[in-house]
Amino acid sequence: MLIWVVLGVALAVMTAAAILVALSFAKPAGIPANVIRIALPSGAAQIGLPRIDGPADASRPLVVIDAGHGGHDPGASGQRGQREKAITLTLALALRDALLADGRVRVALTRDNDRFLALEERSGIARRLKADLFLSIHADASESPDATGATVYTLSDRGSDAIADAVARRENKADTVNGVELGGKSDSVTAILVSLSQREMRERSKAFAALVLREGQGKVRFHTDPEREAAFVVLKSLDLPSALIEAGYISSPDDASALANPGWRKDFAGAVASAIEIYLARTNVASALP
Repeated sequence: MLIWVVLGVALAVMTAAAILVALSFAKPAGIPANVIRIALPSGAAQIGLPRIDGPADASRPLVVIDAGHGGHDPGASGQRGQREKAITLTLALALRDALLADGRVRVALTRDNDRFLALEERSGIARRLKADLFLSIHADASESPDATGATVYTLSDRGSDAIADAVARRENKADTVNGVELGGKSDSVTAILVSLSQREMRERSKAFAALVLREGQGKVRFHTDPEREAAFVVLKSLDLPSALIEAGYISSPDDASALANPGWRKDFAGAVASAIEIYLARTNVASALP
């Protein structure tokens, strides 16, 4: 009997060992035979900066043009399947070409293909490039069949205090706002500097918007209320003037037809390019005065 017990124990030990060895070589269920692991970039890493086109002279003013939406974000859709992201890219490219043809300013695009960018990344590109003007291009949509025409938006006062607070917290008084060092300043002085920068950038943005309306007369059909203010995230920059142009209503058959027309796009680009050049020329003259 003892011999059978010893043999049984030995057999059990050998069986268990065999099972463990087999498991060590076994492929876990659900995992394919060939696995490719790709190291993803850190979420905190900044995206690469785009190419700057135009004169090689770095003292020439720089305009950053942002084609709205892109990638998995198509934006608004027209009745015939038009996608806002494609229209905005076409308009951005047309505006870039118009500016480069005149040769007075340098130009960078936040995107020149169908890719997605977060809102903060778009204005962040302009800030990192130290641009003199940031312009975001969109094509609106509305349920109202009577909604037509282009609209120029600048940042509204609404939410300005929240913006100032966020900037002060983020920078922790160790960065600059509109070229002014915040380091070493008291909370009250920091709040005043941020408020003054906001006010100055809003006034500059509104001056540019007025030029777009003036230069576009007879070339671009504007909405009945063409100059508006809104709290767009993409416009919330304290360091440079910014505007957002809704070139038309993609939901309107007439506007959608115009947006798809190469001749209309050329007129649109020419008018906006003229407004940009006049604005930058005035700004340079003003900054050169004592």
